[in-house]
Amino acid sequence: MDLLNLWKNQHKNQQNKTQFDTDFLCAYNAQVLYPEIYAKLGRVSIGTLQRWKRVLGNSNNYELLIPNYHYEYYSRTCLTEYEKQIFLKLLLHPNKFSIGKAISLTQYVLKSQGQEYIPAPPTFRRFANWYKANYFDKWTLLREGEKALKEEVIPHIKRDISKIEVGEVLVADGKRLNFKVINPFTGKPCRATLIGFLDWKSTALVGYEIMLEENTQNIASALRNAILNLGKIPKFVYLDNGKAFRGKYFMGSSSFDEIGLKGIYEKLGISTVFANPYNARAKVIERFFLEMQEGFEKLLPSYIGTSIENKPARLRRNEKFHSEIHTEFIPTIQQTVQMINSWLEYKNSLPCPNDRTRSIKKILDSIERQEINPRELDDLMMAQEIKTITSQGIRFLKADYYNDALYGLRQKVIIKYSLLDLSYINVHTTSGKFLCRADRITLTHPLAHYTGEIKDIEDCKQKIQKQKQLKNKTIKACKEFLNIEDLEILKCEIDEAEEIYLPPKIEVKKEKPEKYNPAVKPLFKTSRDRYEYLMKYGCTCNDDRVWLRAYKDSKEYSGLPVEG
Repeated sequence: MDLLNLWKNQHKNQQNKTQFDTDFLCAYNAQVLYPEIYAKLGRVSIGTLQRWKRVLGNSNNYELLIPNYHYEYYSRTCLTEYEKQIFLKLLLHPNKFSIGKAISLTQYVLKSQGQEYIPAPPTFRRFANWYKANYFDKWTLLREGEKALKEEVIPHIKRDISKIEVGEVLVADGKRLNFKVINPFTGKPCRATLIGFLDWKSTALVGYEIMLEENTQNIASALRNAILNLGKIPKFVYLDNGKAFRGKYFMGSSSFDEIGLKGIYEKLGISTVFANPYNARAKVIERFFLEMQEGFEKLLPSYIGTSIENKPARLRRNEKFHSEIHTEFIPTIQQTVQMINSWLEYKNSLPCPNDRTRSIKKILDSIERQEINPRELDDLMMAQEIKTITSQGIRFLKADYYNDALYGLRQKVIIKYSLLDLSYINVHTTSGKFLCRADRITLTHPLAHYTGEIKDIEDCKQKIQKQKQLKNKTIKACKEFLNIEDLEILKCEIDEAEEIYLPPKIEVKKEKPEKYNPAVKPLFKTSRDRYEYLMKYGCTCNDDRVWLRAYKDSKEYSGLPVEG
């Protein structure tokens, strides 16, 4: 109405009205003249102005200029119902034909049926756009499926996160890592899976485990790490029901109740809740994994992309330039854990999505920690294997683990470990009794006392001292055994007509003659007593030899009875 009045007032005073109309509209459409009206009304032609003038007449009622378009529930199109039916069958096909291809196929069908008048492609396209805008639910379900209908059309349920506390609910899910790591068992590059537990309140990844094989122990080990890092046992654990949690290990099981997984959590007082399969909206950890992909995985040289279409240029065919400039570095599990922990420190320093006034770390620090016994968690939640004890302890992943409690044992044991921390393993008997925690043995400097540092020398001394202590321990135990053992049962009565049979491999100790000690020589009552003493123990000094020669020349010696 304002634009029309401005044009009319200036138009009646002009001599060359045609030139004025051209100049007026050019200045207006260039947004030089009346830019505020243009911002709301847009481009206008001379025909539109004349039509508005004709419709308004001599009235000042602006409502006469409001368009009376009423076709929200139907399309103003020249397409017949039969043409619409053929077009929609192609347009809403689950193979998702493009609009252009659906138009060309519809026109071909109509021509093959002998129809003379074929609507133009813009007519079909306008109808397709109208149908999509007004029936997007049908469009999505027929072309994309139920999953897309849930995620893109049906309204989401918004949760009130203020109703839960920090550490009360943990959400778990698995993510296939988009970069390669070194498999510690084979030494070859592979793609591992990360099992993560995210605190719902703070959105922090409080615990995770690198999974090389699908089994319940990896999931339980990730929960163990989450409890130790969180310092609290959660009340609820929201577990995924997808591929990572229902892999080959669970094939043939219709429910998690049938495989004993719930018992692990119930013993700790944790209630388990399982999400519906392929329900991404219910898994709040999906957003975290997306941020991890964009902010962490793409920084690694071993990144291989999320799909064939999104893989790096170096992995595509004939990309020699990118292959030459690429730095080939594939991290180990330990290096991967260090890098993930460093990235988590950065991630936790950002504002929390549920409370923008505080960072994720500050919300985590506000938790009331409990007294957690790691031994109970280790017994329940660490991966395990059967190994044999050797003189070097237990060999596992190209490293030796030892504890003094393994000294002297040569038997099969069960080791429990976590790939996140391979500095130690827990050793149990095959019956389940805890033996010890065995630490990984460090290498010793070959010339510690000559070219090594102080710590190398001290390490060498400590290990040598440990060897001596173990040796002395064995010697002491053997001495105690021999002193306690009652050997009287080995004595036999000797008969002239009987042979003596002793138990095999047991030596009877012979009594050693008492050595002659001049300092404690006894007092002899007679010369004969001294003679017999010297004959038994021998002469040890010159005085005894002189006395013995003189005694043999005496009359007393000649009167002694001859032996034998």
